[in-house]
Order: sequence, then C-alpha cells, then structure tokens
Amino acid sequence: MVSAQVEFRGVRDECVLAAMRKIPRHLFVPARQRIHAYRDEPLSIGEGQTISQPYIVAYMTEALALKSTDRVLEIGTGSGYQTAVLAEIVREVNTVEVLERLSRKAQALLHELGYGNISFHIGDGNSGWPNHHPYDAVLVTAAPEKIPPALQHQLKPEGRLIAPVGVLHQELVLVRREGDRFISKSLLPVRFVPLVKIH
Repeated sequence: MVSAQVEFRGVRDECVLAAMRKIPRHLFVPARQRIHAYRDEPLSIGEGQTISQPYIVAYMTEALALKSTDRVLEIGTGSGYQTAVLAEIVREVNTVEVLERLSRKAQALLHELGYGNISFHIGDGNSGWPNHHPYDAVLVTAAPEKIPPALQHQLKPEGRLIAPVGVLHQELVLVRREGDRFISKSLLPVRFVPLVKIH
C-alpha cells in the first residue's frame, strides 16, 4: 500500500511513510470491509462516516511538516487511523469526535495498540479543544463550509492547519498563522463527509 499508493504518488516524508508501514490499517475498518482495507479508496466505518484513502491521509499529514515535538489537534477522530498516524510522529495528539460511539471504539483500539500520547474529547469539532491549546498543527478530517475561526485561533504563531473546505466542490486548504494573520493556500480538489455541527 505505502510503496504503490503513497510513495509512488509523491509523498516523501520518511516519518509519514514509516508510520503508515507500521499501522495495521485493517484493524480500523469494520470486519466486512477488511478485504478492502489496503486499497487506495475511502471506506465506510458506520455512522455515515468514512476512513480516508491512504494517499490522502499521507498527503495531509506530510503537508503539515510535523516535528516530533509538536502538539496536534485532530478534528474528527473517526476510526482512529489518522490519529494513529499522527501519534507515531508527534509528541501529543488531541483528538475531537462528535459521535460518541465512534470515539469510544477508536479509544479502545488505540489503547489496545499501546498509544499513550493521545487525549480524546467528545464534542463539536467546530469549537476545537480550547482547554489544550495552542497547537503546532490542526488536521481536520471532515469538510466544513468554511474553516471555523476557533480552529485558526487555537494555532500557535507559525502553526499550520489543513482541512477539506466546501460543500458541493471541496478543496484541501493549508493555512499558516503569521501573527494575527492567516495565510491560506488551496492544494487539491477532494471529497470528504461534512463536518458535523452541533446547534
């Protein structure tokens, strides 16, 4: 999977590649989907949510230019696969999931796999996790109509945020904080499930 779908398409960050070689992706998908776990496609994980295709997981992670000392906020724990990739690379992952059943399942699996550098929160990802900010990076795994201001303001100076943005037409957007300014760059067209918002 890593050589044919990720390296072949241009991902070069050795930490990202090593993490994805190590993590057993099939454990993060429902049993009926495991035969497809290593294909380069998103898969349903229930609750109307998906696990992103391997290439997109790698691309988004590499785009954040993560360091081993970073503290990262993930919006959308989902299956926990992206969470595990981050946890292999950085010092601390804080992950938020609005759907309690998905969060509990991911927590159990990630604990079983031995990850001790992940904190979990069940709540509205649009609000981020202000109790633990600021963050070196924020990674959003579902698409808001526009980037929630709370997520940008929880970044450290020079912090980076990556998110799929849009409704019918979505783009992957990379944001860098420079003081009180946020510089955005569109990277590529994508298709993600919408970011759930609690009203």
